[in-house]
Amino acid sequence: MRAAITAIGGYLPPDILTNADLEKMVDTNDEWIRSRTGISERHILKGEGLGTSDMAVEAVKVLCEKRGISPMDIDLLICATVTPDHLFPATANIICDKIGAKNAWGYDLGAACSGFLFAVATGSQFIETGKCKKVVVVGADKMSSIVDYTDRATCVLFGDGAGAVLLEPTEDDNGIMDSILKTDGHGRHYLYQKSGGSVNPSTAETVANREHFITQDGQPVFKAAVMGMADVSAEIMEKNNLTSDDVAWLVPHQANLRIIDATARRMGVGSEKVMINIHKYGNTTSATIPLCLCDWESQLKKGDNLVLAAFGGGFTWGAIYVKWAY
Repeated sequence: MRAAITAIGGYLPPDILTNADLEKMVDTNDEWIRSRTGISERHILKGEGLGTSDMAVEAVKVLCEKRGISPMDIDLLICATVTPDHLFPATANIICDKIGAKNAWGYDLGAACSGFLFAVATGSQFIETGKCKKVVVVGADKMSSIVDYTDRATCVLFGDGAGAVLLEPTEDDNGIMDSILKTDGHGRHYLYQKSGGSVNPSTAETVANREHFITQDGQPVFKAAVMGMADVSAEIMEKNNLTSDDVAWLVPHQANLRIIDATARRMGVGSEKVMINIHKYGNTTSATIPLCLCDWESQLKKGDNLVLAAFGGGFTWGAIYVKWAY
C-alpha cells in the first residue's frame, strides 16, 4: 500500500502587490525585479486578525469539495509553515477547529520552503502503515507578516498563499513513489529570522532593530539552492531509472526563475514540462508546490511522472517522485 494524492485545493488572497507598487516603496524597478527573479506580482493577505490559518482553511475547503468528503472524514492534518498563527497552539489545530475536522489530530512542520515536501513525505508514512486513511497536507504562509518592506533585496520576493493535498491509500501503481530529503544546519547563517525564538526572545530592542523580519545573504543562498535543487532532482531520477522523456512535469519550488531553469537543465527537461507561476504569486514558501499543482491540475493525467523539488532556509532541500493518481 502507498499514499496517493487524490485531491488538491488552493487559495490566494485577493489583494495584489505589483512591481509598480514596490517601486513606490523601495529603490527598485520592474525590470530589475523581473530580470533577477521572474516575479511581476504577488498576493498579500490583508485584514485585521487574518493569518495563515485563514488561507489554509479556504484551501482545505476547496479540497474537500472536490473530493466530496466532509472535514469530519479527515484523520490527520499536517501544516507546513514558517508563519504560524502563533508559536502555539499549532496552526494545524486551529485549521481543524475552523473547518470542523473534529476527528482529526494534527501538528505543524517547519522546514522553510521545503516544508511542503517534508510534510508530504511524513504524511505518506501514516497512509503506508495503515494508521490513517485520509491525511491532509497543507502548505501555507503569510510571508508578508515577516517581510521588511524597507529591504529591497527581500521585499520583492515573497507573497502569501495556501495549498493543500489529500493523501489516501492506493494499491495500484500510482502515488508517492520515492523521496530524497536533505538538511544542512550550516545554512542557518544565510537565511533566517534573527529574533523571536528562544535564543533571542522578543524585546522592545529586537523590534526596534527590525530583527523579526527575514534576513538573507543572497549569494550563498542562491548558490546552494541551484546546486541542491538541481542535484537532488537528478538524483531521484537516477535512483528510479527515469529519463527526461519519462518525466511529464517538474514541479519546482517557486523561489527564483534562474534556480528553476538550472534545475530543469540538470534534469534534461524542456521548459514545456516545467510548472512556473512565480511571475503571478512570487515565493509563497510552503505553498508554492501545491499552488502549482492547482494551476496545472487540468493538464495532469493519471500515471504522469512528476518530480517535486524544493530548497529552503536552514538549509533544507529535497525531491519527491509522484505518479499522478487521477
